Amino acid sequence: MSRLPLDQIDAFVTAARLRNLTRAAEAMHLTVSALSHRMRLLEERLGQRLLARGPRGVELTPAGQRLFDAVAAPLDAIENALQRLSLHTDHMVTLSLIPSMATAWLVPRLPDFLAAHPELGLNLQSSTHVVDFEREPVDMALRLGGGRWPGVRSEFLFHEWLAPVASPKLVEKYGKPSLAALPKLPLLGDPANRWKDWFGYFGGEPPARYVAQFDDTETLHQAAAQGVGVALARWTLAEPLIKAGRLVPLTKKRLKAGFAHYLVYPERSVAHPGCQKMRQWLLDQAAVQP
Repeated sequence: MSRLPLDQIDAFVTAARLRNLTRAAEAMHLTVSALSHRMRLLEERLGQRLLARGPRGVELTPAGQRLFDAVAAPLDAIENALQRLSLHTDHMVTLSLIPSMATAWLVPRLPDFLAAHPELGLNLQSSTHVVDFEREPVDMALRLGGGRWPGVRSEFLFHEWLAPVASPKLVEKYGKPSLAALPKLPLLGDPANRWKDWFGYFGGEPPARYVAQFDDTETLHQAAAQGVGVALARWTLAEPLIKAGRLVPLTKKRLKAGFAHYLVYPERSVAHPGCQKMRQWLLDQAAVQP
């Protein structure tokens, strides 16, 4: 038997996953007749029916199920490999980071990087998803944590600091309190209960209840800027709001967070010229981080 064409295998796997020929044809940018023709050629080569029409689309026959189990995963591996090769060029760098870090820290600095390296293309993937370098076409990532992740190189960039901040209107109303008077203000809580760490270090007790609780740091900062209450802000993310005058630090005291910012990347990125330029630029930016 001659080698089976990948276009027929791809048509089969797509149809088997979607269980609908019309949606499968749309996903492959084909007409339904063209998809059906590929399927028919594959079935003729194998001498077996692979899909059977049902009341809600198509179903796998026993032979179709065996073929799907055998070829779907390898086909995905081929697609991932091709995607990685297409993106991993010497002049393209794909960097993953969380959206709030992209907005508050990286993007304001990007013009300098792009001006210094006009030959490089930069693909930013802003997501809270932790990238899997083995499966995804990503070259580098900025991560927040303890600095140890399996299977990747990790380089320290800078510490994260926590500090109480409030809107100018709230500061006008209450003034800048002493550390001892801070618990008497309307405080905003977060799931990590970082106020407990703050008061544990500087003294005092957190309030019995917070005026509001937030599960997202960016929303917490925005609520503080709107005058809802006092937030224990992550300095790196709150700094743009502070520079814009929307947030005011209530004290010069800062608490070092139990996590820091790191640049992580797989071994394959070590020999990537574009990645090394991005790496050096990030390290230089981190060195001047206040």
